[in-house]
Amino acid sequence: MPWSEALGRGASALLSPSWFAIVISALFAIGLPLLVHLLFYRPGSAPGLPTFLVVGPSGSGKTALVTYLQNGTAAATHTSQTPLPIEVTLPQDVRTGSSQYRSVNDPTLEARKRFMVLDTPGHGKLRSVASEHLAHPDNLKGIIFVVDAADLSASGPADQTRGGLREAAEYLYDLLLRLQRIMNGGKSSRRPKAIPVLIAANKQDLFTALPAPLVKTALEGEMTQIRESRSKGLLDVGTSQGATAVNEDENDWLGDPDEKQFRFTQMSEVNVSVEILGGQVLGSDGADAKQWWQWIGAQM
Repeated sequence: MPWSEALGRGASALLSPSWFAIVISALFAIGLPLLVHLLFYRPGSAPGLPTFLVVGPSGSGKTALVTYLQNGTAAATHTSQTPLPIEVTLPQDVRTGSSQYRSVNDPTLEARKRFMVLDTPGHGKLRSVASEHLAHPDNLKGIIFVVDAADLSASGPADQTRGGLREAAEYLYDLLLRLQRIMNGGKSSRRPKAIPVLIAANKQDLFTALPAPLVKTALEGEMTQIRESRSKGLLDVGTSQGATAVNEDENDWLGDPDEKQFRFTQMSEVNVSVEILGGQVLGSDGADAKQWWQWIGAQM
C-alpha cells in the first residue's frame, strides 16, 4: 500500500540515527519552549501600563515628586495647568507586588517595573481633570494625594496655617467621596476593583512639618468637621424641600454614617484603602522617598 509504505519510510527516517533526525529533534526541543515563552510572557502583551494619579493642593509638591520619580532628582517646578503623563521605572531594589515570587533572573521583570504617573493641576478650578480620570480607571493602580506636611497645623489664625489644612482636607474629602460613589454606584452586583490611596506627607525635611501619624490625625479631625457642616446643610435643605431631598443626597456623607468621627479606616467598607507615609523630594539632606517607592511597587 503506497500510503502505508510512505508513512513507514518517514517514521524510519525520523527514528534512524541520522543528522536529519537529530536536527529536527533539536529544533523541536529548543523551539517549543521559546514559542511558549514568547506567547505568554511578552512585555508588550499588556493593554497599557499601570497608572498612578497624582493629586493634591497647589504648592504641595506634586510636580516636584513626579520629576523626582522620573529622573531621581527634583528640579524647580511651576504650578501645573494641564495634566502631565510621564513614564517611570521602579528602582532596582523595589519589586512589584505581582513579581514577589518570580525569579530575579526572569527577563520580564524590567518590563513589569514600568508605569505611568499622571500629574494633575491642584488649583480648585482645574481639579475636574482628576475626576475625569477616576471615571475610567481601567489601568489605575492607585492615587497619590500629596500634602505639604509643614502647612497642616491646626493651630494659628484661620487665614494662615489652618487655611492649608482646610484646603487639603476639603480636596481629600471630595476625592474620597467621589471614590465612594464610584464603588457604590455600580449597576452590577460586582463591586469595582479596589483603588488604594496614598497620602504622601511631603516636605518632612522642614522643621514645622507634621510627622505622618499627626498628619493623619489632623486630616481626620478636619474632615470630620467638613462632614458635619455639610450634613447640616443637607438637613436644612431637606427640611425646606421635604424628606426626598435628604434621601437623594445621602451619598454625600463620607464614611460610616453610624460613626460620629471620620476615620480613614471607614473607607475600607467601600474597598478603598488609605495609607499615610512621610517623605521628601527636596531639602538639604536630599530626597527620602523610599516608603513611597515601596507603596507604588506593592500596588503593581
